[in-house]
Amino acid sequence: MNPALDSSIRNSVRAESTWGGVLDCAVKEVFQIMLQKDLTSLPEPENGAVSADTTAMVGLAGALCGVLSIRCSSATAERVAGAMLGTPKAVSPREVADALAEICNMVAGNFKAKISLLADRCMLSVPTVIRGEDYEMITVAEGDRISILLDYEGSPLWVKLAIHP
Repeated sequence: MNPALDSSIRNSVRAESTWGGVLDCAVKEVFQIMLQKDLTSLPEPENGAVSADTTAMVGLAGALCGVLSIRCSSATAERVAGAMLGTPKAVSPREVADALAEICNMVAGNFKAKISLLADRCMLSVPTVIRGEDYEMITVAEGDRISILLDYEGSPLWVKLAIHP
């Protein structure tokens, strides 16, 4: 049986104060390995505004229940896809969505692998990508949130982990 499906361990792991650093490390590792890009941390904007029109997200279930998301502008998403596919030219909208979804999936997998209580006790959903200028992403009403803001070639990249209690 898959340990992540065992009802006795569902939602048994609570967020720890170190997880922000773990998430930051997981994102930076994925971007370095997959895109050969070094990301730098940025301070969160004081007003909390997110100016992004592309979001990739992956659900987590089992010992931890929540959603990991990566948000950026469509231009940044295109550059991420180009770097991932090894092409400096524009890529198709489908390739952009696929690349950002896969990056999000790898970040979620790398994050959970770094936390021994989650590694084999937490499953990931199929990634989803949302594009457009007029949407608000609302995940869980309560629970812990870990949010980091990174610089990708001069553009902001928001990574958030919303954890359901």
